[in-house]
Amino acid sequence: MDVAALRAEFPVFDELAYLNAGSNGPVPLRARAAAEQAIALQIEQGRGGIAFFESVIGAADRLRERVARVMGCRPGEVALTGSTTDGVNSVLSGLDLGPGDEVLTSEEEHPGLLVPLAVGARRRGFTVRQAPFGELAGEVGSAKLVACSHVSWITGATVDAGALAAAEALVLLDGAQGLGAVPVDVESLGCDFYAASGQKWMCGPVGSGYLYVRAGRLDDLTPAWPSFGTVADPKRPMEPALKPDSPRLDLGLRPPEHTAWAGASLDVLEAAGFDDALAAAADRAEELAGRLRERGRRVAPRGRTTLVSWEEEDPEAASKRLLEAGVVVRHLPGWPYVRASVGAWTNEDDIEHLLGALP
Repeated sequence: MDVAALRAEFPVFDELAYLNAGSNGPVPLRARAAAEQAIALQIEQGRGGIAFFESVIGAADRLRERVARVMGCRPGEVALTGSTTDGVNSVLSGLDLGPGDEVLTSEEEHPGLLVPLAVGARRRGFTVRQAPFGELAGEVGSAKLVACSHVSWITGATVDAGALAAAEALVLLDGAQGLGAVPVDVESLGCDFYAASGQKWMCGPVGSGYLYVRAGRLDDLTPAWPSFGTVADPKRPMEPALKPDSPRLDLGLRPPEHTAWAGASLDVLEAAGFDDALAAAADRAEELAGRLRERGRRVAPRGRTTLVSWEEEDPEAASKRLLEAGVVVRHLPGWPYVRASVGAWTNEDDIEHLLGALP
């Protein structure tokens, strides 16, 4: 893979060692051009009439098809959302969970999963039980749903998805640090639901996300945000027949500039070779982890992923010092770690810049 050619698509790398795609991915020049063109068309041609709405829907459906290929599923199993948490809420609100039901999650989940669980439990009466991330498969018991990360946002460890799939509970995976960062094949993972971000490793706009719903589980979900786009025939709104596939769970019309941006970012990643990029990112992350250990840093146990977390005495102060030195990472509140997000675009200079700026 040509790392230099990929880096050339992202102007931020001329200014910074940008190692925080786990929060928001870098923005490629092609995405800016595509978004600007989409906005210009709306300025020049207006936003009314059937042609405009058909173009918006058609572009969204083409994006859905491309995301489905990345996820390893059918387009009809993908809903377009605004974030990973939107997908989580669509599942938790859509399932018939109530008193007597238990949801199992881990002790190192992101608030984007834990807050919906806590609010849902309070409102609907189900219980939530937490277990260590690495021990979830042995803790399923009688849980109706397991809701956890595919890749831990804290350590970069991966969940034993196969063991979870073998249990009787439904499985919702939070793929915020999965899609675009590691190989994702939802059928092989065996999950029922996979909620992912568009703005992180897929380099799309803030306010974009994707939700996979296994075809056989679609009717288990009541649409959490029913709208014009939920029904097959909007001319009969009081006798609603839902769309036959997961697009019934879309969260409204997607802004054309967001769709164009997401598609252009996919163009960039695919031009680099998507599978090659995933492998290169994992290799580079492992290299960084090894170099940190050589420097005496304690690296958190991790999988073959793109996240590298290591301990610092004062993580927040360490991340601020690194930013002042031109290295963008993040600290993890409540944990002893600073976390670097390593992509296929990361090169040796970025790693040396980070290591050289460490206290």
